[in-house]
Amino acid sequence: MRPVVVTGLGAVSPFGAGVKAYWDGLSAGACAIRPVTLIETEGFRCRIAAEVPDGVGGSARRSRGDRFALAAAREALDDAGLGRGARADAALIVGAVGGGMLEAEAWYWTRARGAGTKASRALRSIFPSSHAEVVGSVFGIHGPRETLVTACSSGAASLALAADLVGEGVVPLALAGGVDALTRICFMGFNALKLLDPEPCRPFDRDRRGMSIGEGAAFVVLEDGARARARGARIYAELAGHGMTTDAFHVTSPHPEGEGIARAMRAALEQARLVPGAVGYANAHGTATLQNDRIEAHAIQEVFGEGRLLVSSTKSMVGHTMAAAGALEAVATVLALVHELIPPTANLTTPDPAVAFDCVPRVAREAGMEAAISNSFGFGGQNVTLLFTRAAR
Repeated sequence: MRPVVVTGLGAVSPFGAGVKAYWDGLSAGACAIRPVTLIETEGFRCRIAAEVPDGVGGSARRSRGDRFALAAAREALDDAGLGRGARADAALIVGAVGGGMLEAEAWYWTRARGAGTKASRALRSIFPSSHAEVVGSVFGIHGPRETLVTACSSGAASLALAADLVGEGVVPLALAGGVDALTRICFMGFNALKLLDPEPCRPFDRDRRGMSIGEGAAFVVLEDGARARARGARIYAELAGHGMTTDAFHVTSPHPEGEGIARAMRAALEQARLVPGAVGYANAHGTATLQNDRIEAHAIQEVFGEGRLLVSSTKSMVGHTMAAAGALEAVATVLALVHELIPPTANLTTPDPAVAFDCVPRVAREAGMEAAISNSFGFGGQNVTLLFTRAAR
């Protein structure tokens, strides 16, 4: 396998457009979870989410998700210094779930209330694959093109597949990421399951009551290391290893001992040829549900031992951005390596005694490290761990 390096980053988050806004918010420990404005929330237990600010992503003729994807992809390509010619043969891998569902829902409710029956243009973009089609067309990316739907691990799985394509020499570079916009079906569904906290979520807190939903997009440019160095590209980090496993334990619940989660982390370490002690930070899946946080913490302890590893959940600030989560958290993990700064777990006031790690409560912490992991898990036990190492100085 050839070394695979990160040469471009792009993000749209509840902090606004751009990687700088995203990192500034995370490093400040700010919380972007606020009252919902996009959809009706009357009568719901939870009425908050982390929405992307208005005006991000361009023309309203496209779906909200497509706009997020275009903005984040454009930033990543520009950041990597890739013109149209250089990106023509790149792979494009997108993790997605919701597609243009928000616009489809709006059309349906308008029709159901007798106010019109004509389908909007955005209804054409209802499928998750729409994001890859739009990004590929707009930016002239004509290499392998895939859309991955693995629930909440979709964004991370897209980076793992892209790394395989680059590492095995199928393509010289790839644009990979994830995108999701807030939808009624998602917000209503998690409310019905009673998995949403009426207040901003508190991962790893003893008194946590559930997750908060968010939205956004993130893309990274992954490139053959030798090629990147030959063209003088800025290298943020190396995607040195990844692990992908499936529990197949339950439709929604993870394996109670975190067996598949632990295997994913071990597989990432093995591919990177690193021992557990070489990793200094874990950007946890950290949803703030009682069961998932404890299971993930148990799996981390099984792999890394007790106490030494720093762990935090950026979902405490931008919510669970569904298919975008793994990609946004990968960007956060890369930036933590670059800046030697661990984003905090906001809102964490009373650590759960069952969690045997320092979860960096409320305030970011300076920490030099050579390697870090990002965990992402989806319904059905779809587990992905990405392992990044610091770029050679």
